[in-house]
Amino acid sequence: MRRLLIAAASATALCAPAFAQTDDLSSAVSADYDAYLEGLYQHFHANPELSMVETETAARLAEELRQAGFDVTEDVGAPGLVGVLENGDGPTVLLRADMDGLPMEEDTPLDFASEATQEDRNGNVFPVMHACAHDTHMTALVGAARWFSNNRDAWSGKLILIGQPGEEIGLGSHAMLEDGLYERFGTPDAVVSFHTWGYVPAGEITFVSEYAMANVDSVDITVRGIGAHGASPQNGVDPIVLASQIVTNLQTLVSREISPFDTGVVTVGAFNAGTKHNIIPDSAHLQLTVRSYEPSVRQTLLDGIERIAMAQARAAGLPDDLMPIVETEDIYTPALYNDPALTQQSVGALRARFGEENVRSTQPVTGGEDFARYGMTEAGVPIFMFWVGGQPRDVWDEYMARGEVPPANHSPFFYPDAETSITMATEGMAAIALDIFENGVQRGAE
Repeated sequence: MRRLLIAAASATALCAPAFAQTDDLSSAVSADYDAYLEGLYQHFHANPELSMVETETAARLAEELRQAGFDVTEDVGAPGLVGVLENGDGPTVLLRADMDGLPMEEDTPLDFASEATQEDRNGNVFPVMHACAHDTHMTALVGAARWFSNNRDAWSGKLILIGQPGEEIGLGSHAMLEDGLYERFGTPDAVVSFHTWGYVPAGEITFVSEYAMANVDSVDITVRGIGAHGASPQNGVDPIVLASQIVTNLQTLVSREISPFDTGVVTVGAFNAGTKHNIIPDSAHLQLTVRSYEPSVRQTLLDGIERIAMAQARAAGLPDDLMPIVETEDIYTPALYNDPALTQQSVGALRARFGEENVRSTQPVTGGEDFARYGMTEAGVPIFMFWVGGQPRDVWDEYMARGEVPPANHSPFFYPDAETSITMATEGMAAIALDIFENGVQRGAE
């Protein structure tokens, strides 16, 4: 059953997590969700925008932060925005939310489901959906902003909140840093974020210390040949055969050229060539996604792709002027490395709030997150991202009973348990920030 009953999800959303502490922070966040944040989430969900053109979304988020008392600067890294709240002496903490939706048509039963279409930055028109739950990220950021602004006697320091564009295409954090994020607004002592995750049931938090998500490289290979009639292959050099040999040999990069203890993925996601049954074309086009954690493994894979492509072309007898063209995007998504000391400190704050049984370590994934870049500047700022369970508990249990995985991030059928994920994320980010404001940032052994 791919369409889920809205009544079931709504019933789940009405139940706050049983483990949540009933302190002032928890009560305030829960009350704010009922009175305000729920409506804000529904607005964001119904009005998604595509990567790097999130202009209306950014304007609304900027206004929300202004109303919460933050000094807001817009157009930082295209449609990115920065809100700053200074509250005495103390550490500087940066909390990040991403803003972009995905070019997908929503297929959920929500009465506020997106019907939006939009022209992307390249002039193509797509339906748009918040299929990766960035709407919950922005809402939780606003929830945290409102709490910290209303409770200034509970902390001292500088709080920076950012609305980042373009996470889905790996450009947003790069754009904001290139536009002087740290130079203009101050280098933070720590950067913290979260991701609502449909592969975890609502009410749970997961985390990974050290490498948590992968380097993501996009590689295009234009394989050139010599066209001919399909009935006379001896008169040409078939780029389809050549490209097929390249695809096959690329599989040896992971199986034979990197250690079994390292992680690497080389996937050919697209193979396009030819127009007709009986024509040997003069080119073929391959599109690859390449995943890794360690920089050395990344370089081995990228170097190997070019070497294999060139070697196969030479083996086919092609001249130098018809060698394959291998292009790797300059701006890639780097591996997310959660600082071990900051991870330990943050997990301690999360477990103190939600209970050890609800905050658990998990395995790294080979998906990508450009949040990584905030920790890759010369300043060496420690960063930490955690995952907040978004799958409604009844939906999770239903699919698990059948041995199936429920629709999750990047599915047109996915929608989270909004109340649980937003309130838990708001509390979680606030708890981590409060711990840093009080105790500073823990450092690992030098």
